[in-house]
Amino acid sequence: MAGLGELESRVMAALWDAGGPRTVRAVHTTLAAERPLAYTTVMTVLDNLHGKGWVRRERAGRAWVYTPARAREEAGAEMLRDMLDSLGDPRGVLLHFARGMDEGESEFLRRALSRERDGT
Repeated sequence: MAGLGELESRVMAALWDAGGPRTVRAVHTTLAAERPLAYTTVMTVLDNLHGKGWVRRERAGRAWVYTPARAREEAGAEMLRDMLDSLGDPRGVLLHFARGMDEGESEFLRRALSRERDGT
């Protein structure tokens, strides 16, 4: 899965935060509150995200409504996996990452891995 550009990331965040299908107009309204942005730009970005498999779309009358193709956490994990695969030494990268985790993150990961091994 390809990474996202800055505007693509903002569009995806708006869709994830919305919690349901959104039209181009609704996404544009959300993003335009942050900074001026052309409606056609948002429409093009959503079309590109659909082509890349990041969003699904359905017709609702004359408009398309868009929803994320996967949860934010799943997309983040896929992006991390792609990055690890591209770096040549995934174990080394993970080790450096783990060393930078705070105690709460480390404990969460230990518990999650323990549950996974136990099948719970």
